[in-house]
This record gives sequence, C-alpha cells and structure tokens, in this order.
Amino acid sequence: MALKSDRWIRRMALQHGMIEPFCEGQVRAGRISYGLSSYGYDVRIADEFKIFTNVHSAVVDPKRFDPRSFVDFQGPECVIPPNSFALARSVERFRIPRDVLVVCLGKSTYARCGIIVNVTPLEPEWEGIVTLEVSNTTPLPARIYANEGIAQMLFFQSDEPCAVSYADKRGKYQAQEGLTLPRLSGPSPARSRRAPAAAPRSRPRTRR
Repeated sequence: MALKSDRWIRRMALQHGMIEPFCEGQVRAGRISYGLSSYGYDVRIADEFKIFTNVHSAVVDPKRFDPRSFVDFQGPECVIPPNSFALARSVERFRIPRDVLVVCLGKSTYARCGIIVNVTPLEPEWEGIVTLEVSNTTPLPARIYANEGIAQMLFFQSDEPCAVSYADKRGKYQAQEGLTLPRLSGPSPARSRRAPAAAPRSRPRTRR
C-alpha cells in the first residue's frame, strides 16, 4: 500500500469531497496546527465533549454502555480529569474511497503532554464525522483546545479495491453525523453522497 502525498489529498478533497471542510495549508499562528501536511491531514477537534465520570459507579460495558458514564460539555476548552478520558468529534467529515485505508496518529504537541488520541482506522467507503477518544494519562488535569489540531490522518491506497467495503457490510458507524457512543449493532443510515469507487491513480512519469 502506498502512502499518499499532499497533492493526492488535495485533489481528492477538492474534486471528490473526501474531506469537508478542507484546509489547503497548515494553519499555525498560535494554535495547535491543522490542515494539509506533506503526507497527511491534521484534523481539528470540535467543541463538543463527553467527559468520563464515575459519579454513578457504572460498569464500562461495550455491549451495554451506560450513557451516564459521561458528562456532556461544550466550550472552547475542555479539561480532562487526571487518568481519565473524553470522547469528542472531528470538525471535518470524511468520505473514504474503496481502495483507501486511513490511519490516525496523535499530534506530538499533545503526546508530549501525556495526552493520547485513539481512533480506529477509517475503512474503505466509510463516511461520516470521526469520533475521537482523547486520554489523559497524567496525574494532573489536561486541557484540550477546541477547533484546533488534534490528530493526523494518513492515507494508504491499495494496489486493488477490496472485495467488501465498510459500506457493503453496512457497518454500524456508517454515516455517523456527530459524537457517537459505542453500540453493538444498528441499521446504517442512508448515505448522502457516495465515496468514489476507487481513487484516481497517478500515472508514472516517462523518461524522454
């Protein structure tokens, strides 16, 4: 699988709506950077958070998740308690081509503060807003800045399209439009705009 460059990412975003909204350059200026980079795209974290709490002494069960395990918060800054985590969402919406897999890595600015971002891969033909898991591994409260960079997406294109995509198997998180809690199953909503069946490939240059 080939790691795709900024040229490919820009073309897919502008011509096929792979990333919306899309920032063609890196935005820095006193912020944690976001936007297009050399071989990836740095996404922003929105201002909606669900902060983990043990007020109700609920058991964390991925099959029977209790929404009371979270406290809802909205604002320009979110403070995550020590050794805890919060769920959030990306500002951007993604439409992944059938022959592309996207891997998410945390930004170094947060990682050096003990703040870890975890996102499972964006599978072929998945589309929606990304739910972000942000962990504070330190014994101190940690501050997260909304509408600034949180993680980098890396795009890998296979040498052939997959036989079964995320859309084909009607994945339970397909077309999620906001911060989505864990669920065991559920019908997939109708998709508003289909991702490209396969991403256009760059032609090899011929020597003259």
